[in-house]
Amino acid sequence: MARIAVIGAGMGAMAAAARLAVAGHRVTVYERAATYGGSLGRFERDGFVFDTGPGLLHLPAVYRDLFVKTGKEPLERCVRLEQVDPASRHVFADGTDVSLPNASRGGVVAALDAALGAGAGERWGAFLNRAGDAWDRSRRPLLEEPLRADLEALGRDPYPAPRRRRLLRTARRASTVAEVGAWELADPRLAALLGWYALGYGLDPRRAPASAAVLPYLEQTFGSWYVRGGMRELARALYERCLARKVEFVFGAEVARIVEKDGAVTGVELADGTAAAADRVVAGIAPGRLLERAPYGEGDDVAPRVPPPGAAGEVGLVPGRFTVLLALRGAREAGAAHRTVVHSPDTDGEAAEVFAGRPAGRPTVTVLRPDDPGTRPDEDHEAVTLTATVAPHGAAGSASAAGSAGSAGGGGSVDWTDAALRESYADVLVAAAGAAVPGLAERLLWREIGTPADTAARTGADGGSVPAPALAGAGGRLLHPANSPAGPAGLYLAGGWAHPGGGLAHAGMSGALVAGLIVEGADFRGSR
Repeated sequence: MARIAVIGAGMGAMAAAARLAVAGHRVTVYERAATYGGSLGRFERDGFVFDTGPGLLHLPAVYRDLFVKTGKEPLERCVRLEQVDPASRHVFADGTDVSLPNASRGGVVAALDAALGAGAGERWGAFLNRAGDAWDRSRRPLLEEPLRADLEALGRDPYPAPRRRRLLRTARRASTVAEVGAWELADPRLAALLGWYALGYGLDPRRAPASAAVLPYLEQTFGSWYVRGGMRELARALYERCLARKVEFVFGAEVARIVEKDGAVTGVELADGTAAAADRVVAGIAPGRLLERAPYGEGDDVAPRVPPPGAAGEVGLVPGRFTVLLALRGAREAGAAHRTVVHSPDTDGEAAEVFAGRPAGRPTVTVLRPDDPGTRPDEDHEAVTLTATVAPHGAAGSASAAGSAGSAGGGGSVDWTDAALRESYADVLVAAAGAAVPGLAERLLWREIGTPADTAARTGADGGSVPAPALAGAGGRLLHPANSPAGPAGLYLAGGWAHPGGGLAHAGMSGALVAGLIVEGADFRGSR
């Protein structure tokens, strides 16, 4: 039995902690905040309840496996999972309005044909078939196995873009999300739909590899799920599972340093000077500032083992999230979509502003309206959350972590603590959301604003950035640091800043990989 110190109580870290405790290890989690859950936060006021992080779950099989492997009660006995249908409603700048059914390829094709014109659904369906090929080619090495020493295969884009003939010029294949949208989807609204998936995950559609096609494929194939009572309930269930497995939690305990001796970890030192011995350390945060030397290794002999953030390409800024929580009087109308996306009239311009480190003047806004009595004081009120992807707090071009496909130009800086900017930008989101919520302005009781600066203060993430999921292609620059880095020995990485990257499902996968590496050692070949 090993003593294991886990830094952070985010979903990836807790997923690792629960699995390690079941394997017989003594696990202690040190969390700087007063509670668990990481990005799965909650805000409550006057009977209104809001999620402050992810609003939906994709690939719930990841957490079903976690709960099966760590106890007798399956996930569905601990939380109530509900499929969201329609999966999303999309309002485009030209007034086109389309609702896409949940996990129904035929239904999506039919809905797009009806709303966008004959042929639109067929083009989207053909694109999803190619995205499925990319998923099949990259799924296991990208998501279910420890990061390989040979990164060449994952550096190649698995998306089978069709060759595009050009008059008197060499034929080309789309290599970026933007090119897929322009060349293969051939409709600005379909291109905006694809671009929304990329930007929503913090990727620049103009530079993100075509392999980002797996993001809409995953959602439209495996579905979108909501946890009754709010997504925070998933964090609660995992925390309680950890407690049931005898994991110890120490809150308000910021780790100041990972202690090492003779090239191996020996424990952690807290900000108050307290030392805690450990045989293994699992960092659920980017650990660079906690070590005396870079965790990604130095020199050509170790570089292939772990790609540091942006190792294979230019490192750009990693966006954050701007949220507005709205308490509304009046009942939610029957049949309202759980999630509505109000698309920017200038999606290319939006990406250019975000990745230049400036507030986008006309952002794409995602509107969440859960039909959940647990989120509102009574049936005569409604809780609504607005979200937009924005530049992080502080200077642009921060090389804090992987997840951006790079950014050209820019040099901007956003101070999200500026009260006037916070309020004016919230006004921008509220104005856009009027296309999704009838009578929004007249129904507003109060609002609460969250920015990347708030995320940074709460989680410690540089600039309040939110990590993107790892992607194959782009020369490997969208891969994240391996779960077992170059050094020191006994250090492991879990959560969004490690392989396989950001997102709830990916966090659960990282926890499984870390537990496998610690329990099985060099013999571990991946999750099954």
